[in-house]
Amino acid sequence: MDITIPDANLLGVLKNKISEYQPPKSQEDLVNEALDNPIGSPRLEELVAGKKDVVIITSDHTRPVPSRITMPILLKRIRAANPQIDIKILIATGFHRASTKDELINKFGEEIVSREKIIIHDSRDKESMVKVGVLPSGGDLYLNRVAIETDLLIAEGFIEPHFFAGFSGGRKSVLPGIAAAESIKSNHCAQQIAHPCSRTGILKDNPIHQDMLYAAQQAKLAFILNVVINKKKEIIKAFAGDSVQAHEEGCRYVNELSRVEKLPTDIVVVTNGGYPLDQNVYQAVKGMTAAEATCKENGVIIMIAACNDGHGGESFYENLRQAKSPQELLDRINKIKQEDTLSDQWEFQILARVLSKHTVIMVTDMCDPKLIEDMHMKHAGSFKEALDMAFELKGKDAKVVVIEDGVSTIVI
Repeated sequence: MDITIPDANLLGVLKNKISEYQPPKSQEDLVNEALDNPIGSPRLEELVAGKKDVVIITSDHTRPVPSRITMPILLKRIRAANPQIDIKILIATGFHRASTKDELINKFGEEIVSREKIIIHDSRDKESMVKVGVLPSGGDLYLNRVAIETDLLIAEGFIEPHFFAGFSGGRKSVLPGIAAAESIKSNHCAQQIAHPCSRTGILKDNPIHQDMLYAAQQAKLAFILNVVINKKKEIIKAFAGDSVQAHEEGCRYVNELSRVEKLPTDIVVVTNGGYPLDQNVYQAVKGMTAAEATCKENGVIIMIAACNDGHGGESFYENLRQAKSPQELLDRINKIKQEDTLSDQWEFQILARVLSKHTVIMVTDMCDPKLIEDMHMKHAGSFKEALDMAFELKGKDAKVVVIEDGVSTIVI
């Protein structure tokens, strides 16, 4: 979408270094280079030698992991080292709905979907779970039995800033990726989400991250391949090896390229970086938190996101719809005990936090306006309409800041 903002109003554009980064090598070369030089770990080929089976955890349809490139490379290397090994691909849906066959084909390509053993994790299927410990935050940890019973557990994913886990990737493949609903709820409880270190770009003293590290350790996550992608969803860097060390090095790299200094202002325009992260309101909350970091109190956040898949979570939608106000909902959430965490509570907690301080205008012509208004936001069918609404609220001379991709930007 092309947007126009008067020069007199435009204060600045917050743009990270990742968006336009051009990799020095091909995407395949970057992945193979990382696998040839693993961080803190033997090579993948050494790990699979002599093993009967391996499970590869990978992301679902909501994440732009370039699996069409990464998965064939992993499969080829594993089979070259151990032709007889049994391989299962476990889709880490976390708390999301199951991926459809079309979504899997879009992600992996027809050949992998038709030939490989693909298992879609279901966090609500108790029979498929096994208890492996108690999280540092106190909740029971249940993980997918397929991952726990394999000879070797590895994961692929990508690293970007994350609005409460600090960064995505690494340990996140396990929790929430292949965890039971009750374990995800414990990790995402009100107290953890409200913690000052549960923020974008922060790993140190982040209680949500600590739980996730524990989960990966209990699952015996032996090896990861995590990539970094630019605006075009192209791989610009890859990290492979130990699930902690390789992830930390990847996070340092992303942190360096993603950080931008805030420009406090009354109106902030932000996106979720396009498909697949802009397909529902649930995911759009991520971009809003980047805008929140530079928006003045009582300011306006204009979120541009297709939201063609609607709200993205029934509990997420209903709790906001039924609330008298965002602040009333926040007050209620803060009284909910860890063991009583509601489905999607973390997402409507963060959206309520944003809405308690700012007006949010959603720009989309692919989502029911009533649905958006039910969730205490304003709807605009075009950017011009949204900007006119914002100027009406904050004045014709109000300054505007644009964040090109709120999901991949750390505003400090």
